[in-house]
Amino acid sequence: MPYPDRFYAIVDSVDWVRRLAALGVGTVQLRAKDLNDGEALQLVTDALEAVKGTRTKLVVNDYWRAAIVAGAQHLHLGQEDLAEADLGEIRKAGLTLGLSTHDDQELETALAAQPDYVALGPIFPTTLKSMRFAPQGIPKITTWKQRVGNIPLVAIGGIKLEQAEEIFAAGADSIAVVSDVTQNADPDARVRAWLDFVAEKA
Repeated sequence: MPYPDRFYAIVDSVDWVRRLAALGVGTVQLRAKDLNDGEALQLVTDALEAVKGTRTKLVVNDYWRAAIVAGAQHLHLGQEDLAEADLGEIRKAGLTLGLSTHDDQELETALAAQPDYVALGPIFPTTLKSMRFAPQGIPKITTWKQRVGNIPLVAIGGIKLEQAEEIFAAGADSIAVVSDVTQNADPDARVRAWLDFVAEKA
């Protein structure tokens, strides 16, 4: 399977990780904010246990030390976290590295770190967190993809299944989804619809 999968879910709890793993989601990022080192390690350890024996690849957001100690394989960093992280330690531990980008400068910074994928966002307005950056829009995906070349490009931010066709056509290799799953009236059905869609496009 490619990494990250074309449908890439982002959730904030071990319960969500377990639920999505049971549905067969290939790539799930665990993004929980403001934890201390002990809490982060416990969360990552529990999440890794939740995906054991499934096809799900767990991506740890931000907590690179906990990811290393717990034996995770995949890591995602925002720009602020990238500035403080020890890339040498991360690489030595064998972790894959995904990086967030929002503008040209951040893309340059990300590419210098030789990431395994680059995320661009927010594509559309997002209600989940206040963003310093304006929505990028779909045409930016094409520009970014030309610049990153063979590095997988993940589109994120306010994306719904109904927009997926257009976003893949613009050049995205993967779509990261948050609220279209977690705030959906029937999350399981929505996940299955996403999985069916990307399977048809494979």
